[in-house]
Amino acid sequence: MSKNTSKNERMAGLNQRNGPAEWHSRPVEEVFKELGTNEAGLSLEEAHNRLAVYGPNLLEPPKRRGPIQRFLEQFNNVLLYILVGAAVVTALLGHWIDTGVIAGVVLINAIIGFIQEGKAEKALEAIQAMLSPRAGARRGGRPLTVMAETLVPGDIVLLQSGDRVPADLRLLETKSIQIQESVLTGESEAVEKAPEPAAPKTELGDRTSMAFAGTLVTYGTGIGVVVETADRTEIGRISSMLTEVQTLTTPLLRQIAVFSRWLTLAILVITAAIFVFGLLVHDYSLNDMFMAAVGLAVAAIPEGLPPVMTITLAIGVTRMARRNAIVRRLPAVETLGAVTVICSDKTGTLTRNELMVQTVLTAEHVYTVTGSGYEPIGEFRINDEPVAASQYPDLLVAAQAAVLCNDGELTEVEGEWHLYGNPTDGALLAAGIKAKLDVAVERQSQPRTDLIPFESVHKFMATLHHDHEGHGCVYVKGAPERILEMCAFQRGDSRDVPLDADYWLEHIETLASRAQRVLAIACRSTETAPLHLRFKDVEAGLTLIALFGLIDPPRKEAVEAVARCRNAGIQVKMITGDHATTAGAIAARFDLGQDHRVLTGKDLDALSEDELVVVARDADVFARTTPEHKLRLVRALQAGGQIVAMTGDGVNDAPALKRAEIGIAMGRKGTEAAKEAAEMVLADDNFTSIMHAVEEGRTVYDNLRKSILFLLPTSGGEALTILVAILFAQALPITPVQILWVNMITAVTLGLALAFEPAEAGILKRPPRPPDAPILSAFLTWRIVFVSVLLLAGTFGLFKWEQAFGASLDAARTVAVNALVAGEIVYLFNCRRITERSWARNGLFGNRPVLIAVALVIGFQLLFTYLPVMQMLFHTTPIDLGAWFRIILFALCLFVLVELEKTAARRYRSFASI
Repeated sequence: MSKNTSKNERMAGLNQRNGPAEWHSRPVEEVFKELGTNEAGLSLEEAHNRLAVYGPNLLEPPKRRGPIQRFLEQFNNVLLYILVGAAVVTALLGHWIDTGVIAGVVLINAIIGFIQEGKAEKALEAIQAMLSPRAGARRGGRPLTVMAETLVPGDIVLLQSGDRVPADLRLLETKSIQIQESVLTGESEAVEKAPEPAAPKTELGDRTSMAFAGTLVTYGTGIGVVVETADRTEIGRISSMLTEVQTLTTPLLRQIAVFSRWLTLAILVITAAIFVFGLLVHDYSLNDMFMAAVGLAVAAIPEGLPPVMTITLAIGVTRMARRNAIVRRLPAVETLGAVTVICSDKTGTLTRNELMVQTVLTAEHVYTVTGSGYEPIGEFRINDEPVAASQYPDLLVAAQAAVLCNDGELTEVEGEWHLYGNPTDGALLAAGIKAKLDVAVERQSQPRTDLIPFESVHKFMATLHHDHEGHGCVYVKGAPERILEMCAFQRGDSRDVPLDADYWLEHIETLASRAQRVLAIACRSTETAPLHLRFKDVEAGLTLIALFGLIDPPRKEAVEAVARCRNAGIQVKMITGDHATTAGAIAARFDLGQDHRVLTGKDLDALSEDELVVVARDADVFARTTPEHKLRLVRALQAGGQIVAMTGDGVNDAPALKRAEIGIAMGRKGTEAAKEAAEMVLADDNFTSIMHAVEEGRTVYDNLRKSILFLLPTSGGEALTILVAILFAQALPITPVQILWVNMITAVTLGLALAFEPAEAGILKRPPRPPDAPILSAFLTWRIVFVSVLLLAGTFGLFKWEQAFGASLDAARTVAVNALVAGEIVYLFNCRRITERSWARNGLFGNRPVLIAVALVIGFQLLFTYLPVMQMLFHTTPIDLGAWFRIILFALCLFVLVELEKTAARRYRSFASI
C-alpha cells in the first residue's frame, strides 16, 4: 500500500483477508506483495493509517459484569433455592434463629462464589497479559522501539533472545532462532525456526516459518513481517474460543435439581391431600387445617440438608487443599468423584517438562541413566547393573565433555533444582553430576577461552579449553549427523580408533525410535592452546566421544497414579501437541493405547462428529493436537455420556479446560489463562494429586449421601407422626415449634458430623457412579422409608404410652421429642456405614466429630427438658428415669433393627446396589 492509499481501499484489503491466509506456506515475496510492504518496513504515516483500519494490537477485552450483577447471580443455584425456600418458611413461622442460621449460610456461600468468580473473569485478561508491551520494529528503514499495541500488518519486527513475540510474524531472516511455543502447542522443547516456507497443511507446531504472538524467543535472532494482530493471531483465536465455550453444570447439581423437584412435588401433594382429608373427613375448621398442613410441610422439608451439603463440600475443599489440589468452585469438589475419563496433557503433567539424559552411547558400551529431570541424583547402568563412571574411561570422558561444552547452570533452591540456560544443557549438566563430577572444579581445571556459538546453519556448538599446562582441547556438540561428518575417529577405552559410521548411524536410529532426542559430542586435542577457535579447526578430523539420548521423562508417581485410575474404572487419555513418535513412546511407559496406536490432529480432522465420538471413546493417545482438536475431543467424550476431567498448563488448553466438567490446571508451570479457566489447580503439577482429589471427591459424595440418608428419615419420621395424628384425629405428638427445635439442633450437629467421615474401604477400587444415576437409589429410598417408620413407631408409640399411664399432654410430648432425638442419635452411628456393620474398621466410636455432636445434642436435650425458660418456650416438662429408660430402650431397638436390615442387604446385594 502506498502513502496515498485511501481508508476505503485499506478496509477492502482487510475484508479480502478474512479467510485463512496460510502465511506459513507462502514465499516471502508473495507475503510482501499481499501486505504492501518491504524489508525497509512501513513508513510512519502508513503505519499510523493502518492502525486506524486494523485497530490496536490488543485482544478484545471480555464483557464484564458489574459487581452487583455478579453478586446477585450467586443466588442462581439449585442448592441456594432450597436454602432460600427453607429460610422463607421458617421466617413465616417466626423461627428467627433458624432463619438467621440459614440466611447466614446463603450469604457466606454467595460471598465465596462472588470472590471466586471475580478471579475466574481474569482468564481472558491473563491471555492479554502474555502479549509483549514493547517491540523492536523497522519503519522507514530505521530500527526503533514501539509499543506492541501499535503494530499493524506489514510492520517489520526485530526479534532477539528473551523477547516475547508481539504478533503473528512470517519470518524473513533467522540466525539460530529458537522459540518456546509450549503455551500454544504443549511442546516442551523450543522450536528452531527458518524463513523457508512450510507445507500448506502443516500443523501449528510444525510451521517453522512463523513466530506466534505470546511465544518466547529463547535463543538467536530473527526478523519477521507482521501478518496478523490482535484477535486474528493464534492466541487471539484461543481467546475468542474461550468466550464461546459454555461451562457445564456439575453432576451433583443436576441430581439435586431432580431430587428437589421430586421432593417438593411429594410434599405439596401429601400436604394438599391431608388438608382436603381433614376438611372433608374430620370436619376440621379451615384455619386449623391450614396450620396443620403448614406443620406437616415444615416437618417434611429437610431444611438442614442444604447447609449440610454446602458445608460438606467446603470441608472437601479443605481436605483437597491439604493434598495439593486447590478447588476454585465449590460444586467441583464432588464432580471429581464422578469423573469417568481424565484427559491429560503430556508435558509437565505425565512428564516433568524437564529434559534428562536417558542413554549414553560410546564406542564400547551403552549406558542407561536413572533419575528424574534436572535433579542430579541417579546412576549409570550397563544391562541394568549399576556402574561407577570412574571405572569406565569412555563414560568419564563423555561426562567431562558434557559439562565443559555447556552454557547452563543448575542451582538448588529450597530442595528444588532450577536451570539457567537451555534444557539440553541442563540435562547434560545433571548427567555430569551423576557421574560424580564437580562442575566448578572441571571448569576451573579446563577454563574456556573461546567458543563458536550454536547456529542453525552449521548445527553445532564448539568450545576451546586449556589445562594450565599449555594443552588445549576443543569440544563440539550438535546434531549427530552433522558431528559424524566432522569426525574421523572414535574414542575407545584407552585410545582413538577409526570411525565406524554404520555403528553410530544404527544407534542414532534406535534412540530416535524411542522418542529420544539424540545429541553427539566430539573432541580434538592440541599440543598448544590457540587463543581463538575457527571453523577450520573443527570441520574435520574430530574424535567422536559419545551419543546422548535425551527425553522428557515420565513422572514415576504418575505411572503409578495412571494404573490406580484404571483400577478405579477411570480411563486416562493423553492429548498432546507433541510429535506422534514422542507421544507414542511416553504412552507406552504408561501402558496407554491399544497396540500403541497414536492419532494425530490430521486424523481427527478427517472424522465427522459422530465418528469422533466412537474414536474418542476407543483411542487413548492423541498427538499434534490444536486447541480446536482438544475442545472437539472433550465434546465428543461428553456426547458419549462421559464425565470429563481435562488437565492442561498452556493457553492452548484453556478452552478445553473450561468445557470439561472439571478443568485441572497446573499451579507451578501453568499459565494464568489455564488456571483461571479451570475449576481446580494442582499446587504440585503432579498427576498423582488428581487421584488424591478423585478419592476425596468420591468421599465427599459418599458423605453427602450419608447426610441425606440421615436427614430425610428425620423429616420423614416427623411428617409421618403428624400425618398419622391427623388421619386418626389425635392430638399432635410434636408441635411445629418443637419440630423446628429438633431440626435445628440435629441438622447442624448430627447431620454435619457425617461430613468428617473418612473414605470408605476400597473407594478407588469401585467404578465411577453412572453420570445419570439418581442421588437416591431404590435401596436408599427403602432405607429412608424403613427408618421413618421406625421413628414414627417410637415417637407415636411412646407418646400414647405416656398418655395411657396418666401423663399430661406436655409431658407426653416431651417424651416423644426426646424419643425422636434419641432415635436420630443411634441412627447416626448406623449411617456411618451404609451397608457395612457400624463397628467395622475404625470402630463404632472412631469418628471424633460424631462423638462431639452426640454430646452436644444430649446437652441441648437436657436443657430442652429441664431448663425453665426452655419449658416455657417449648411447653416441656421434666420427665422421670422410667421415661428415660423407655426412650433408651427404643433407641437401642432402632439401632439393632437397622443393623439387621444391613445384614439382609449384604446378603441380597443386587437390591442393595448403592
